[in-house]
Amino acid sequence: MRILTIAPLAFLCLLAVALSAQGYAYDFFYFVQQIQDLVSSLQPNWASLACPSSDSTSFWQHEWEKHGTCSETVLDEHSYFQDALNLKSMTKLLSCLKSANISPNGGSYTLTSIKNEISACIGHVPWIECNKDASGRYQLYQVYICVDHSGTTLIDCPVFPTGACGSSIIFPTF
Repeated sequence: MRILTIAPLAFLCLLAVALSAQGYAYDFFYFVQQIQDLVSSLQPNWASLACPSSDSTSFWQHEWEKHGTCSETVLDEHSYFQDALNLKSMTKLLSCLKSANISPNGGSYTLTSIKNEISACIGHVPWIECNKDASGRYQLYQVYICVDHSGTTLIDCPVFPTGACGSSIIFPTF
């Protein structure tokens, strides 16, 4: 009798695991469908720099789950990524920095010069996130720029994340 009570319980556990796996597969494939027409623009403009030659779909799904879902009531997956591409095109951060002779060439620049140059170009103060390279030097990791809830208008960030950069940072080659 004990075997009969354990078997249905084991079956229910297996069924729950299977349904959970199906849910993940459905979510992933649903996500891929939503952004399918944007992939050719996303790949050169928002590739995973950790492995830029690979398919970045999992990376984009992570970005949606971590950041995009905050605006889910206004922007669906497609709108979120389309607006991000539009904002990248509008801000042209790399061109802005290059015009001030700040390039991703492994050179060292002051944090102030990077912030000031971006502020001059977009009219808002960015937050710069750094990490450390293998030698322990601070390097540019991410630039944060805030947008309104519609995802189309740049705004001053209400708060900045915590973290620090040195006064001099490396702009790594990518």
